[in-house]
Amino acid sequence: MNTTPHPQNAPTQSPAQTPIRPSAQPPTQSPARSPAQTSAQSPAQSPAQTSTRSSAKSPARSRVRRLLTVLGAAVAAVAVWVLAVPVAGTELIVRMGAGTQPVGPVAVVLAGLAAGLAGWALLAVLERVTAKAGRIWTITALAVLALSLTGPLGSATGPAATLVLLSMHLVVGAVVILGLTRR
Repeated sequence: MNTTPHPQNAPTQSPAQTPIRPSAQPPTQSPARSPAQTSAQSPAQSPAQTSTRSSAKSPARSRVRRLLTVLGAAVAAVAVWVLAVPVAGTELIVRMGAGTQPVGPVAVVLAGLAAGLAGWALLAVLERVTAKAGRIWTITALAVLALSLTGPLGSATGPAATLVLLSMHLVVGAVVILGLTRR
């Protein structure tokens, strides 16, 4: 015996018996959502609206933040230099070819700016060509920082100069890496 009702024999409901659905919520076949899931997409602030609002201001803010990061790297390097050379009296001298050369504040600022600007430029290029720009840039920046530490190890004229130069490299690297990868 077949127990499935035939469409002609199925009970019909009069318009008065049909359930009333709010017009703002069309019937859907989606599974029930938990309160946490529905509150995440509240009508006041849907994900599409949030990303549109934040992306409208993001390029200008991002450029300012990145510029401040580059300047901060140079300032941090000069701060290490000031503490080590004038305050502590360390002679910051490096070997250059056959001779030696003192490391002054101008060289420190220029090196900090160059590192920051190079990092920013690489990040900008990566952001245009890949979706994983932040991750690729961070790995590359950490590798470049590690390689840059070989400079002071081979060119500084003494242990104090080596320590100061390593400190400057690490400070600039930390400021640039943390400042440019932050979203």
